Amino acid sequence: MATERIAIISDVHGNLTALEAVLADVAARGIERIVNLGDDVGKGPRGRAVVDRTTQVCEVNVRGNWDDFLPQIPDDGAPEMVWWRDEVGPERLAAIRARPLCHDLELSGRRVRLFHASATSVHVRVHVDHTREEFDGMFAATELTGPGPEPDMVGYGDVHAAYQRTRRGRTLFNTGSVGNALDEPSASYAILEGVPGAVGPAPFALRLVRLPYDVEAELSFAREAGMPQYAAWEQELRTAVYRALTL
Repeated sequence: MATERIAIISDVHGNLTALEAVLADVAARGIERIVNLGDDVGKGPRGRAVVDRTTQVCEVNVRGNWDDFLPQIPDDGAPEMVWWRDEVGPERLAAIRARPLCHDLELSGRRVRLFHASATSVHVRVHVDHTREEFDGMFAATELTGPGPEPDMVGYGDVHAAYQRTRRGRTLFNTGSVGNALDEPSASYAILEGVPGAVGPAPFALRLVRLPYDVEAELSFAREAGMPQYAAWEQELRTAVYRALTL
């Protein structure tokens, strides 16, 4: 049985250097299909370029929470939010807010459901250390996911920390973040490998990939662009420690 691999990326957050490193790694592995789970914009300096790149290379782009709320920032909003909004521009903001909230696919007889944050909302967060109820809720049919059979596997982004949990035959995984990892200072993405169209059980794999990239080049661009909240961005890229924990 011939297997196929799909790269799952998320949370680039305007970090074009990290995105290009991941895309180069994906290409080097011979992977041609990419699904993006959102948050192309905000926090980093090059949201516009990231939106253009993911639109170009990803077969599916799912909406993230930043993709959802940044287009709605008013002119008198917080200055940093206005900066990130204006850097992306109205045309691209409209496009990312129109992206779907959920995407299902099938590999090796498994239904895989992919969304940004949770089955409840792009704005409801499920952390690595979650409850049994939160785990179960990720597999529920909701207004966000639409009706249909319960998935065997759910993948998401949002919390910027890669992990995998399996409980009673169901697997929940997080891709981590391409551009703003908060578990270790490297780019992170996932690879699914399985047999497309298989009706019954077939070989299947989930891999979480960690990848170094040129952090200094990305920080240099942010400084030159005059990006707001640079010190917090620098801390997160260098240390993978969330800004609210130390600033």
